[in-house]
Amino acid sequence: MVKMSVLADALKTLSNAEKRGKRQVLLRPSSKVIVRFLSQMQKHGYIGEFTIVDDHRSGKIVVELNGRLNKCGVISPRFDCAVDDIEQWVTNTLPSRHIGYLVLSTSVGIIDHEEARVRRVGGKILGFFY
Repeated sequence: MVKMSVLADALKTLSNAEKRGKRQVLLRPSSKVIVRFLSQMQKHGYIGEFTIVDDHRSGKIVVELNGRLNKCGVISPRFDCAVDDIEQWVTNTLPSRHIGYLVLSTSVGIIDHEEARVRRVGGKILGFFY
């Protein structure tokens, strides 16, 4: 069986572990996109520390959960999002204006929607968390 979306698997595993009340979760396989997505979540305090385990294969990530994450997921396909369209995506995806973040893949890297609005860059929408 071929994995279609590594990011979707990782975020679903993270969300399920959080719902079960686990303190830490093992995500595999690892990728640069997953690491950058997790660093955005960590920056805003939705998860604790995470460590990358190199097993000379596809890699693993151990994430410490702090119980703040309600839901996270992937938006597939990765729709294009101009700077002017960010507000519409936020209202359609997130539960409230000030709760949660959209994560975008832009020309300046993988950033959240607030930073994209400040930098005036658009990109492709990867997912969300709140």
